Amino acid sequence: MSDILEKLNEEQIKPVTCTEGPVLVLAGAGSGKTRVLTSRIAYILEKRLATPSSILAITFTNKAAKEMKDRVEGVIGDIGDMWICTIHSMCVRILRRYGASIGVASNFSIYTESERANVIKKAFKFHIANAKMLGLAPDEYAVLYKDEANIKVISEVYEKYEEYLKNCNALDFDDLLLHTLRLLRRDKEAKLYLSDKFKYILVDEFQDTNAVQYNIIKLLAEGHNNLFVVGDDDQSIYGWRGAVIENILRFDKDYPEANVFKLQRNYRSTKSILTLANAVIKNNENRHSKQLWTEGEEGIKPEYVQAEEEKDEALFAAKTINNGIYAGGKYSDYAVLMRINALTRSYESEFA
Repeated sequence: MSDILEKLNEEQIKPVTCTEGPVLVLAGAGSGKTRVLTSRIAYILEKRLATPSSILAITFTNKAAKEMKDRVEGVIGDIGDMWICTIHSMCVRILRRYGASIGVASNFSIYTESERANVIKKAFKFHIANAKMLGLAPDEYAVLYKDEANIKVISEVYEKYEEYLKNCNALDFDDLLLHTLRLLRRDKEAKLYLSDKFKYILVDEFQDTNAVQYNIIKLLAEGHNNLFVVGDDDQSIYGWRGAVIENILRFDKDYPEANVFKLQRNYRSTKSILTLANAVIKNNENRHSKQLWTEGEEGIKPEYVQAEEEKDEALFAAKTINNGIYAGGKYSDYAVLMRINALTRSYESEFA
């Protein structure tokens, strides 16, 4: 037990040892949030508060799930039948076992984003062919539906797409979430079993959850309310794919009894970088207040560069690192040098 806590600072120990009820951890960049999450799992098991099969740890990419699994195994050894997975793979497991109750066959296939795009293209081709068979130009075809043209077309494409998936016994990635939410709301027996099974639920990168994902998580956590979420509202970048920043901002309102902890000690950056970062981040309108700090060195003062576009920024960064390598800096590894050179040439060719 002491080995687990000895590797943590005072900020990190508090959320690890607060094992009952909902917990929100606001983790600044480079503050060791993954260490906290994996240490909490180890602590729960060491204290015999749960078995591995009673723990569900959710993240949002396969790479992050593998890293989390490797780190947990590095601390506790064999994780047995613990669920450490992406939310989509979790939904696959649930639907294969319980989906029949809402009409989802257990042997469904999963369509990738590219496969979905191909099916939708075929559905749109139907409208093009239909317009041409009627001898109508695009603007003339749209007049058939008047002001509801877009809605009508989208509705018909959506309907044909869903029909195609059904005939193929397939689900796309969004279906995995939607059908799991529908299952948990309609199949009381399945929901009761799952919410009772997972005594502890841990969610990484909580700032990137969307509304459907959050509702699934809340339903699964109803059995014990031991919901532990880690995230940083200052690092929410996935609004374009449905992430809802309000999920992390209102967590302590959804769970008034929640314990809220902040991880503000940074292990990744120098003091000068954090001074700049704090000055920029404090201007965010919707956020929990945080002030990142470090016991590390002051470091080189950051440079300010105003670039015309993103590619200019990338080229500047690549050239700066490249120059540092040639000057015999800390990045003098030959393999890194070759990669930076290739990256620099790639961007230069685009500007040529």
